[in-house]
Amino acid sequence: MGMSVTSRYREAWEGFWREASDEPGTVMWDAEPAVTAGPHLALFEPHLTDPALPLVDLGCGNGTQTRFLADRFPRVVGADLSAAALDHARRADPAGQASYRQLDAAEKGEAQALHAEFGDANVYMRGVLHQCEPDDRQALVDGIATLVGDRGRAFLVELSGAAKAVLLGLASGPAGPPPKLAPVFRHGLAPGEVSDEAVPEYLRSAGLTVLASGELPLVTTEFDSDGTRIELPSRWLVAGRTA
Repeated sequence: MGMSVTSRYREAWEGFWREASDEPGTVMWDAEPAVTAGPHLALFEPHLTDPALPLVDLGCGNGTQTRFLADRFPRVVGADLSAAALDHARRADPAGQASYRQLDAAEKGEAQALHAEFGDANVYMRGVLHQCEPDDRQALVDGIATLVGDRGRAFLVELSGAAKAVLLGLASGPAGPPPKLAPVFRHGLAPGEVSDEAVPEYLRSAGLTVLASGELPLVTTEFDSDGTRIELPSRWLVAGRTA
């Protein structure tokens, strides 16, 4: 059963990324790093026990944040479930600053194989849990725990409970969902709810300790009718194994 869930989900993402444009800013959550990975890194870096470890950008999509991270860390791997997303990422990184990997981190064997290859890693993951099948969420966080090992740290950003009302409001406007949100719904990728309490719980169950957390708007590439940029309430956490 696990496989069929993942394969439906993988197909949905393949369809989404096959249709997506290579033009910057056309994907709703694909905001420029100055307002995404940049501020996240400022929160993450103080908690890294070893910044020289490989950094895995998990759910890297078309690699906008991966390329930014590759400028700042010696070895960066963009990992995604979708081959089509990785095609975008590789095209946008002709110099190969980062390497790219198809990975289903919720599959125990795949996470273990990557850890065997790279050793402990730091992991950056933005908005993947709420886009993930509920049954796969604990397995995904277990996979993150496998990747970080003893010395790595994980940085997670997820929409907070308050984001749902914002998304529903956008989707149900008289004109229908904004153009960048429409394909997300069309491909059956409507974000599920992950309660604010659930995320630390998944981490604890995976053997990780929450080292820091806070709130931050998740900046999108979409604008309101009055021209203000749409931001979604989100929460961030840093986690790792503590000796």
